[in-house]
Amino acid sequence: MVTRWWNGVWGRLTRRDVWLAREVRWHVVARAGDSETGRVLRWEFDTEDEARRMVRRLVQADGSPWREHSRDAATQPPE
Repeated sequence: MVTRWWNGVWGRLTRRDVWLAREVRWHVVARAGDSETGRVLRWEFDTEDEARRMVRRLVQADGSPWREHSRDAATQPPE
């Protein structure tokens, strides 16, 4: 995993997480809600630039004060 963003809300219905990861291709994973009941969406990209544009779209669309987490503190995206 490369980076994770979190909207800073703990609530089960309003929490949002976005992960940027790279295996062979770049992956963006977004979860709305908590880890048990949240809805997960996934996208794949050929370049880091395309993946980061999607992350920006997701973070800006929510309007919350998102926090970027360092690689050390970041959790893994949902399976």
